[in-house]
Amino acid sequence: GMTGLVMNTRRAPLDDWRVREALLLAFNFEYINGTVTGGVQPRITSYFSGSGLGMQPGAAAGKVRTLLEPFADTLPPGTLEGYTLPQGDGSKRNRGNLRKAMKLLEDADWTVVGGILRNSEGMPLELTVLIRQGDGEMKTVAEIYARALERLGITLSAETVDNAQYAERENAYGFDLTRYRRELSLSPGNEQRYYWGSDGVTQPGSRNLMGMDSPAAEAMIDAMLTAKDPEDFTAAVRALDRVLTAGRYVIPFWRFDAGRIAHVKEMRFPEYLPIYGDRTGFMPDVWWYQTD
Repeated sequence: GMTGLVMNTRRAPLDDWRVREALLLAFNFEYINGTVTGGVQPRITSYFSGSGLGMQPGAAAGKVRTLLEPFADTLPPGTLEGYTLPQGDGSKRNRGNLRKAMKLLEDADWTVVGGILRNSEGMPLELTVLIRQGDGEMKTVAEIYARALERLGITLSAETVDNAQYAERENAYGFDLTRYRRELSLSPGNEQRYYWGSDGVTQPGSRNLMGMDSPAAEAMIDAMLTAKDPEDFTAAVRALDRVLTAGRYVIPFWRFDAGRIAHVKEMRFPEYLPIYGDRTGFMPDVWWYQTD
């Protein structure tokens, strides 16, 4: 699945992939991950990463390319050619990526005037991260991210609200950025329309928080649902993964690659994990007491 900061493309300038890529470049993952997790958690690289359904490195090939080529003119750069998340140098300032981000922002007609990034009409680029009350981790991430965006002349503010307000704002898409989590199975199906379908652009309360309106994504879902054999199914999901990832809708965080259960030493359980790992709420079905 995907965990990260989702960008609401219903709102300008987040509807411009260049701005979203600039925000991805400015998100100094290596430094933030080191601060929040000690740098021990690997990054999520795509929506189906870590599974056989995830997009493959490099340019699209074979059936994946055949599925995507009819939409070549509308796909963001990197979908067909290959896309990887920006990687920083690990330093606090992340200068190389910030230079790339500024170039993209300039291409999108944003310029720094008096230390503030403004568009051609003189409006400053100001964004807000909506945070659920009690989410201290997200608050820490937002604070570090805001300092990085300041160097580009962008103002990022954190707005913390209680659970009821958060649910209301999320349902009405009343945010620029917010924490995002989608768990995806190894057998994706009709729910993908609810996650990425164009109906969710205007329909309140959908799971399409980023507001994506992609004929290519919907066509990949159609191909996935009508696939007659595993090879065609895998190709369709990998193609969908490319559309989602190269669409730059989410700034991915980290994933947990080790499962830990604390228990008294005398308790034992079978040495196996379910197919989806020790996801939230997992506990072994069978325990026994063994003194030795």
